[in-house]
Amino acid sequence: MQTATRRRLWFWIPPVAVLLVVLAWLFRSQPVAVDLAPVARGPLSVTVADEGETRVKDVFVVSAPVAGLMRRIELEAGDPVEADDTVVARIEPADPTFLDPRSQAEASAAVRSAEAARTHAAAEVRRVQAELEFALAELQRYEGLTARAAISANDLDAARRRARTADAALQEARAGLRVRESEVEQARARLLAPGGARDRRQDCDCILVRSPVSGRVLRILKESEGVVGAAEPLVEVGDPQRLEIVVDLLSTDAVRVEPGQRVLIEAWGGPEPLEGVVRRVEPFGFTKVSALGVEEQRVNVIVDFVAPPERWVRLGHGFRVEPRIVLWESRDVLKVPLSALYRSGSDWMVFRDAGGRATPTPVRIGHENGLEAEVLDGLTAGQQVVTHPSDRVTAGARIEPRVVR
Repeated sequence: MQTATRRRLWFWIPPVAVLLVVLAWLFRSQPVAVDLAPVARGPLSVTVADEGETRVKDVFVVSAPVAGLMRRIELEAGDPVEADDTVVARIEPADPTFLDPRSQAEASAAVRSAEAARTHAAAEVRRVQAELEFALAELQRYEGLTARAAISANDLDAARRRARTADAALQEARAGLRVRESEVEQARARLLAPGGARDRRQDCDCILVRSPVSGRVLRILKESEGVVGAAEPLVEVGDPQRLEIVVDLLSTDAVRVEPGQRVLIEAWGGPEPLEGVVRRVEPFGFTKVSALGVEEQRVNVIVDFVAPPERWVRLGHGFRVEPRIVLWESRDVLKVPLSALYRSGSDWMVFRDAGGRATPTPVRIGHENGLEAEVLDGLTAGQQVVTHPSDRVTAGARIEPRVVR
């Protein structure tokens, strides 16, 4: 009986052992596939970037000195100009404006009144001229009578006085007639219609507006012929070789920027970034609404080119660029991908690969730029850390590198 029992036991032990091994293999914990990144030494820089645009340092707006009719500007954007020599625009007197019915009636009545006054003045000239002729004839008779001693010297003097007085009255009357004729012309001038004031000549007596500086035409603000007012902007001129970059940063970023910091100018159209330097951080902030409708406080930062002009000669006024201002940089630091870091209370942690096991490791972080972080303590070069750890990665969990197929 016991022998039979032993035989049965020895018969079932191997299958049961095999079954237990198979079940243990089936239900064993699978290693978590993770992305690993090495902890290595290398360069690291902390930058702040935003969209900016180029602009000519000194833009001069040429305006109309007087109101009048400006002839079409023949210059085009990009044309060279010389200071106090190149004629930018020509302005001539403008045609009169249309009169409303009441002004038309008042102007017509003024013409009739002036013509009547002129007629009265002409009649006055004729009357005074007749009196002068009479006084001259009387003086001639008195002079003949004086030769025969027929009248006294006093009567002769009185006749001469009357002749001189009549002559002066004639001059006065003629001057009054000229005044009345001028008033008629002035009244008629108020009735001039637009387009009928004068004939347009090819070479007019125009006011020539010249460029105040040497450079190039940046923009034509009013190109076509038309009436312009005094101080109306016409053309913008400047020197495209004197470019700068203005970038409006968030005020929280602008407080970290200082004059003299290095700038990398990217996305400007060339194959390689250009070098620049911060010249000024403006002290006045302004509100700007973002594309999402959020009000942001912005500050203008002015950047000068350091690269030779031959490299950015194709850039012009108002071109889009992307400056990256270097706040801090080092050529040799121990760094780790920022995606490998996670918080545990107030400490920064990473999962370090220790023989295929995820080992939580506290680290002390220095500078970071959004992609990588400087490691001050906790890791050494050559170690592997888990990037983007999921909730399956826990302390002591088995891990293996992810295979990308």
